[in-house]
Amino acid sequence: MAEKRLTPVDMLAQRPDWETYFMDMARLASRRSSCHRRAVGAVLVKEKRVLTTGYNGNPPEFEHCATMGCIREMLNVPSGAHHELCTGLHAEQNAIIQAATTGVAIAGATLYTTTFPCVTCAKMIMAARIAEVVYDEGYPDELGRFMLARSSIVVRRFGDPIPEDLSRSTTHDLTGVVAQMASVPNPRR
Repeated sequence: MAEKRLTPVDMLAQRPDWETYFMDMARLASRRSSCHRRAVGAVLVKEKRVLTTGYNGNPPEFEHCATMGCIREMLNVPSGAHHELCTGLHAEQNAIIQAATTGVAIAGATLYTTTFPCVTCAKMIMAARIAEVVYDEGYPDELGRFMLARSSIVVRRFGDPIPEDLSRSTTHDLTGVVAQMASVPNPRR
């Protein structure tokens, strides 16, 4: 039996909106991740044009954790803590680095990412002058939330047109962030 052909109106109705289109690209990028703990993808967009993409994994020419082992698992480092104890780069970092290595200007861009940025990514996003972050899933990093809450960057959860008021979901001062972080075990002690 032959498939029913869609009318042009039906085709338009099935067409994804721009935000869904870009988040779907970030999800597709996450499929390239070489991290077996969390697959994350990111896409930098400006004026409805894709500038760069990124996914989390080790730097070029460096062995994958799948073959050499994961230092975070070996040290029992919880998610959202001690980002320096990882051989990989985050998706947001790779998207920003790709722009730098290829000469693509990203100031004023929107970052679509499958996971809320960590503190390291938040600092890079701020320094790169990215204007907006649209994320799909949360991430347990209070310092990242704290920094983005104190920046001019618009932060929205995917599907929500209203910017998130990060000041309501994070502490208002650094002392509060430190108190929350004190409960995170330090594997280097």
